[in-house]
Amino acid sequence: MTKDWESSALYDTYKYSANVPRRGLLVNGRPALSQIDVGKVARYVLLTVRDPLCAYDDDPAAQIARQLDDAEPVGTSGMFSTWTGFYKGVGVTVVSGGSGSPEAELIMHELLEFTPADTFVRVGGSGGIHPRVEPGDVVISTGVVRDEGMTRAYIPASYPAVASYDVVAAMAKSAKRLGHPHHLGITRSSDSDFCGVGRPSVGGYFQPWHMDILETWARAGVLNGDRESAAIVTLAQLFGKRGGSVCSVADNVIADRTFAAGAGHGFGIEIALEGLYELARMDEIKTAE
Repeated sequence: MTKDWESSALYDTYKYSANVPRRGLLVNGRPALSQIDVGKVARYVLLTVRDPLCAYDDDPAAQIARQLDDAEPVGTSGMFSTWTGFYKGVGVTVVSGGSGSPEAELIMHELLEFTPADTFVRVGGSGGIHPRVEPGDVVISTGVVRDEGMTRAYIPASYPAVASYDVVAAMAKSAKRLGHPHHLGITRSSDSDFCGVGRPSVGGYFQPWHMDILETWARAGVLNGDRESAAIVTLAQLFGKRGGSVCSVADNVIADRTFAAGAGHGFGIEIALEGLYELARMDEIKTAE
């Protein structure tokens, strides 16, 4: 029975509720923005961004899909490309799209609303914040600073974006087994990719409050920064699913480490895939118990 404090019951009191498709828009029977075949989406999902700084030589979903067995495209739209295949027998879906929390919200909504997927892991690139993080390292997020705007439309900023313990444990175990350089810690997500992360904008544009952004978060122990992790972890958590983030690091301004496109990104993809395999084994044990 729906409780009167649940969000769905609250929506029923909204005077425009009958005017809006409750589950979102459909086109030809499929979710409108991704055009995914909902019956072909796996339990475990990797979410990527079409990011030239990661030095992809193809659409990232298609590129990662080449590491899967029996991979097939299960959704193509102007915004997202989706593939599903098997990694060591584990069903995995890979989605690529544009960058930032608003774009992540769009694909997360359709996956959460229409598919059986319950595990969502961001795989992509990031910038180093803490001096001990080097280009080529991989950061497995234990939590995310919600310094972007989209998630505040869902829940106040004081709500923590905590990565799923199961996801973190599986990714950490896989990274250690693979021997790839990695860190466990906090990621910061922001909307701005320039002034908001301590980088000058057009013509060197800067304001006094931009001066201490990197040092402030480094002193707080934040390891790296991106634009999507907060959205994926927060939405997964809000709707009772598992979220996480595995990001390679391409540079570090504080540590004076020069940018290198795609540095460590192959490591990040390997950790994510092996981590999902490890997580599937953990899930099997839990189910048996």
